[in-house]
This record gives sequence, C-alpha cells and structure tokens, in this order.
Amino acid sequence: MDLDILIENVMNALAAGVIIGCIYGLMCVGLGLIFGVMKVINFAQGELLMLGMYVSFYLFSGWGLLAFLGPYVGPFVGAMLTGPVVFVGGMLLHRFVIAHVSGMRTTGSIDDGHFGQLIVTLGVSLILQNGGLILFGSTPRTVRTPLSSRAFEIGPVAGDATLFLNKARLVACAVAILTAIALYVLLEHTRLGRALRAAADNPTAATYMGVDVERAYRIAFGIGSGVTAIAGGLIATYLAFTPFVGLDYVIIMYSGVVLGGMGSILGAFWGGLTVGFVQQCSSLVLPPQLQNAAIFVVFLLIITLRPQGLFGRSAERA
Repeated sequence: MDLDILIENVMNALAAGVIIGCIYGLMCVGLGLIFGVMKVINFAQGELLMLGMYVSFYLFSGWGLLAFLGPYVGPFVGAMLTGPVVFVGGMLLHRFVIAHVSGMRTTGSIDDGHFGQLIVTLGVSLILQNGGLILFGSTPRTVRTPLSSRAFEIGPVAGDATLFLNKARLVACAVAILTAIALYVLLEHTRLGRALRAAADNPTAATYMGVDVERAYRIAFGIGSGVTAIAGGLIATYLAFTPFVGLDYVIIMYSGVVLGGMGSILGAFWGGLTVGFVQQCSSLVLPPQLQNAAIFVVFLLIITLRPQGLFGRSAERA
C-alpha cells in the first residue's frame, strides 16, 4: 500500500473514531445515569435509542413538522426534540413498570430487585422491538439530510494525504458534546442535580433530608431515556435504522459504561468515546463483522488492568 494512502486511512479512522465516539459517549451517559442513580440494569436502553430515531424521523420526515427548518437544520432540531418526548415516555415507563422492581420498594430484599429488573427490562425491550415492527414496519428508515453525503476536506496534511470529515457526523458530534456538557451542569450545579446525587448516594438519608427519592428516580430514568434518545436521533442523520437497531447498540452502551466506571457519568462518556475510537480504528485491519470483537478485546484488557473502569472509584456515584 502506498504510504500516503496508509497515512490518509489512519488519519480518517482516527478522526471518525473521535467523532462517532462522542455520539456513543452521549448514549452511554444516558445508561450510566440510570445505573448511577437507580442501580437499575436496563436492557431496554437500546430500544429507547431506537425510539429516539423514529421520533426524529417522524418529526422531520414522516409528519414534516420540522420541514420548514430545511434539510440542514431540521434533522438536528428533530434529534434534540426527541429528548423531551422520550423523557416523558421514560417517566411513564418508570412510574407504571420499573418502579415496581426498583427503588425503595426493593430495599432489604435478597437481591435488591435485580432479578426482577432483568426480567422486566428484557420484557420491555421485546415489547418495544415487536411493537415498533408493527407500528413502523421493517423498511429501513433514515433522516435525510444533504450533510450526510458531504464532507469537509482538510489537506493535504501529510504528503498527499487528505482528511475527510463527514458534515452530518461532525454536526452530530458537536450536538452530542453540548448535550453532555448541559447534563453535567445540570447534575453538578442545580438543586435537581443535588437531589439526584443524594438519592444515588444514600436514599434513606436523602428521604430524611426531604428529598422525594421515588420522584428523583423517576426523573433520572426519564433524563437517561431522553439523553439516549437524542443520541439515537443524531445517529439517524447518517445511518439507516429498523425497529431492531437497538440490539446493535446496547452492547456498545454497556461496554462504554463498564469501561468508564459503573456509576460515573463522566466515565460513561469517555467509555463510549473509547469504544467508538476502537471500533473505527479496527476497521483498518478487520472486516466489519469483527469490529465488535476488537471492542471486547480492548474491554477485557482495560478491565483486567483496571477492574473499576477508567474513572471508577469504590465511593464514586453519579
């Protein structure tokens, strides 16, 4: 292989890894928040991502509610609006389903409700998958934007090597970073954030201090659902999707959350970034079918050397 071509491929893989990794980081943050505050292992998180994709699609393409914004702005506004929509759905899901197998109701039980959580969230996942198949059909969809087929060209950078940055992915990356920063500010510098962190650290003490722990859990589940849905809406601007797309991403989400450190929001973002980086760089030497294998090789190496994750500490919470 010509040296310039090799350098170009490596540079583009590194750039794509960072850009896509930031979007993965956002969807991992949603799962990390739910686990960090509620200690709930949510197997339906991938389907919440799928719902975000379809909500974004119908807001912009299906129903055309955002068509007046044009194909350059509308898809990304649609992705942002999926957050509030799925936030409400997440709160309702927690109120009528998840709350029965989590929170204060399971305190003192042998497994703290984890067995029930696994069964219930897996059941919700199957219901959303098959319900999505009935409602949306099996035809692959995408949120059409001209930016997905255009790229910024930077270079030549080294010799004749040129760096190509897909415009849709770049905008999606910027939105993902801004959303993650907004969530961090919410958790660290607002009264609601302090209530969520108190409910995560010690729900009994938080109750004595006047925090409505069940309400905090409901809000945390809603925010975690909405954040992951926003990531889904962003992914939909450059990739096609079906009702079963969540299966492809739930493994990435759990890998990112564990890599970053269970319960660490910042760690979840960096874990997702690491997964995206490894996935894109592995494409240089591996076929697409083996990219997830590369992710798990790196996953095992990091967990072996640092079992608590990149940012995990025994006393750390959301």
